[in-house]
Amino acid sequence: MNTISMSSKELKYVEIIPRVIAHELKGVEAAKLLGITDRTVRRLKETVEKNGSSSLAHRARGRTGNHRIPENERRKIENLLIDKYYDFTPTFAAEKLNEIHGLKHDRKTIGTIMIELGLKEPARLVGSAIVHRSWREPRARFGELVQFDGSYHEWFEGRVAGKQCLLAAIDDATGNIIHLSIKEHEGVLPVLAFWKEYANKYGLPQAIYVDKFSTYKMNQKTLAENPDVKTQFSRVMEGLRTNVIFANSSQAKGRVERLFRTLQDRLIKELRLQNISTVPEANRFFEDVFIPDFNKRFGRPAREAGDLHRPLETKERNRIDDLFCRHDERAVCHDFTVSHNTVWYQLLSTPGVAVRPRDVCVVRTHTDGRISIAIRGKTVQYKIVAKSVGRKPMNYIRAEKLRTLAPALI
Repeated sequence: MNTISMSSKELKYVEIIPRVIAHELKGVEAAKLLGITDRTVRRLKETVEKNGSSSLAHRARGRTGNHRIPENERRKIENLLIDKYYDFTPTFAAEKLNEIHGLKHDRKTIGTIMIELGLKEPARLVGSAIVHRSWREPRARFGELVQFDGSYHEWFEGRVAGKQCLLAAIDDATGNIIHLSIKEHEGVLPVLAFWKEYANKYGLPQAIYVDKFSTYKMNQKTLAENPDVKTQFSRVMEGLRTNVIFANSSQAKGRVERLFRTLQDRLIKELRLQNISTVPEANRFFEDVFIPDFNKRFGRPAREAGDLHRPLETKERNRIDDLFCRHDERAVCHDFTVSHNTVWYQLLSTPGVAVRPRDVCVVRTHTDGRISIAIRGKTVQYKIVAKSVGRKPMNYIRAEKLRTLAPALI
């Protein structure tokens, strides 16, 4: 089966439907995971049993819908919404697009485009000024949803200077801590290092629940200017077919918030009792002693047996350093150099890789601080060079000279 031609949604079907056939999941559970009806699950199950998993690819892919707005007109609407009408309501935006730009479309159509661009949240019921919150039932299976967050605190009670950032992942179905690690901060590279450790041991959960911190979600201004841009974290998880869900309040991710309150009492004392005063010692203690003991005391069985973590494929495991890293695109200069973070890299002749001026390369910053450069997915050899930025233009130099001499000429 050629999974390359499948969408992320269809790849999700390929993962879940065979589990229904193997009786690892019930049809109702699969319907919840996939966001479809149990009747659709039965239909997909029959299709796979008859024609194999490749039949899950949509037969209409690549064909334009009969009622779709022409692409050039849609791009014009998107640009106008981003540039001028990003904070308008769909009704008002539709009116202005019609009156000023002659683009007449239904307000629902404009609203759909605004939602896709990230300019508008999907409609939901609005209550009174006091927000009524309902209890949410935990997920049914281990690995179905993992809540993740970081907490800055003096975890060593002053034995290590300043506050440290503890990153934690807790399973929603069981309340078990899956992974703990103290990192430098809650930025991109420490977070990716955490999830690389997690994926190596457990695979990847079906979904990760996080807050709207800048490591995980772009702010509204950036989304308005470029709705296609993603955070490094979202890019990595989307590539690995793991859903990222954003909490709208701290109460929404209450399990991980309560976990940190417990850890700020219990974990601090455990570290003191063990006389642990370094980060490496603490991280080993978490893995070997604290997490198993905590889960034995406070964990609970999931409602349904089974583990929904997706193990890394062999090719993913072999490329794990390249998957869990920061990607920054740069253009190759005519002298085959690339600039990144004020450092110039001279690209060297590399067997099997054709490098041309103006090629777009990816500068990869790995979790251990290493830099690698790739073009069309292939790693290119390089060396660091001290490249001059060039002299200032003569007209700039003359203007500076005149400003210096001006007081003497008066």
